[in-house]
Amino acid sequence: MSFAIRTRACLFLVGILLAMVFLGKNVLFAQTPTTSPSSSKLSEIQNQIRDLESKITSLQGQQKTLSSQITTMNNQIRLTELRISSTKQQIVDLSEDIDTANKKISRLEEALDSLTKVLINRVVVTYEFGNIGPLQILLSSNSISSFVSRVNYLRIVQAHDRKVIYETQQAKNDYTNQKAIFEEKKAKVETLQGQLEGYVAQLDQDKKSKEALLEVTKNDEKKYQELLAKSRAEQSAIQGVIRALELKDGTPVKQGDPIAVVGNTGAPYCSTGPHLHFEFTKDGNVQDPNNYLRPNASYEYSYGSDRYDYYGTVGPRGDWNWPLDEVILVNQGYGSHGYARSFYPNGTHSGIDMESKSSSIIKAPRDGTLYKGGTGCGGASMNYAAVDHGGGLISWYWHVQ
Repeated sequence: MSFAIRTRACLFLVGILLAMVFLGKNVLFAQTPTTSPSSSKLSEIQNQIRDLESKITSLQGQQKTLSSQITTMNNQIRLTELRISSTKQQIVDLSEDIDTANKKISRLEEALDSLTKVLINRVVVTYEFGNIGPLQILLSSNSISSFVSRVNYLRIVQAHDRKVIYETQQAKNDYTNQKAIFEEKKAKVETLQGQLEGYVAQLDQDKKSKEALLEVTKNDEKKYQELLAKSRAEQSAIQGVIRALELKDGTPVKQGDPIAVVGNTGAPYCSTGPHLHFEFTKDGNVQDPNNYLRPNASYEYSYGSDRYDYYGTVGPRGDWNWPLDEVILVNQGYGSHGYARSFYPNGTHSGIDMESKSSSIIKAPRDGTLYKGGTGCGGASMNYAAVDHGGGLISWYWHVQ
């Protein structure tokens, strides 16, 4: 009995020491932060992105020429390509991090299994020792030295017992942390995948925008400058009227009432052909028409690269009627979009240019008070209609007959 107890105690002590060494390594390994591997390639790509962004900003501040605009577009295309490469590299790095975290979780699970077995054995040994009093230990010892050794074994086992319990709790905490890191990185990969899809779509859009610009200008500097001058003159005239307009002597109109006819006033300085430039202002500030127009109208785009539901918007999302009968052809959309962004300050077109395939009659999209007027644009006169819908909201209709 004494020999069996002594042997079991020794074996248990050895088991405790081995478990502590094994646990210590795993806990140390688990506590090492899981970070993306240092990627010189990713760093290089990010430096190139910063350089290109700087070049694009510098070019945008220079005098606009067709050559400078094409250079800017080329840089934008290259910038988008680099963002795609950067995103792909981040996904690769994160995937490696996820694999590392997965391995750490597996090792921690093994450590916890081993520690659980050790603690179970400890319970058994403690119980057996607990049934043996000090006198029995003394009587079963061959010598004083043997007695002291057994007592010391008990003290060491008890001390390590407390330590094992503490380390087990630490291992559990590290396991929880690694699981959280694993889930966080998985979520980040999903986010990056979404960004990657957006960049790929943007690259396609950037290339089409360049093609459309070359098509509409015929790669001719004179034609580009003419379009640029017309766009700037039109926007300047519109902004001047909006700032100075005093609405008086208006006519009440109901939704669907005819209010004007599509025209080409402002040509040749501010218009390239018959169309309606339609926009909204609220308290004098330009609004996105997509926030008001209904999405289920039948409309098409004259340029595939000029979809105005791109570059930050998602298309019509309101409940107002469109001012023209369907089918409606959208020539230019609102905001920074397609090739047309090269003609406007900050790449922003303040309204939607459109025409109807069936009728040139413009109708009020909602009830309001109708006002009409005109303004100079270059060397021509540009007519407009405006409907005050109340609350500071006005819908505008430009180039009307």
